[in-house]
Amino acid sequence: MSWLQYDPNPVHTGGVGDCAVRAVAKALDISWEEAYTRLSVAGYLMGDMPNSDIVWGSVLRAEGFVRDVIPNTCPDCYTVRDFCQDNPSGVYVLKSENHVATVVDGTVYDSWNSEMQVPFYYWTRKEELNGQSLL
Repeated sequence: MSWLQYDPNPVHTGGVGDCAVRAVAKALDISWEEAYTRLSVAGYLMGDMPNSDIVWGSVLRAEGFVRDVIPNTCPDCYTVRDFCQDNPSGVYVLKSENHVATVVDGTVYDSWNSEMQVPFYYWTRKEELNGQSLL
């Protein structure tokens, strides 16, 4: 199994739009409320919405994450499930077309099964990139 249901939003009623908050909360091992606050402050300072790619990316970057691209071997068929199989260890935040999810040790943590999404790029901590320390 490469998906576990994860929804730390304390009052989630099935709405949408907080995937970046959930992903950042899981990646940084913080509460949904703390992730929301960090993203909101960053968004305010940047003049953008908290769930904007540039905003949540800046929060991850400040925590030692770096962005990398998905290999272009099959850009339309490489799925989150494939990524999980190829990356059995480490913490990754994946960006797909209209979604953000976190993978930890080969398992995607999300409020719904997003394994079939096609990721475009991902964030990971510097020391976890390719299993080598880059610090």
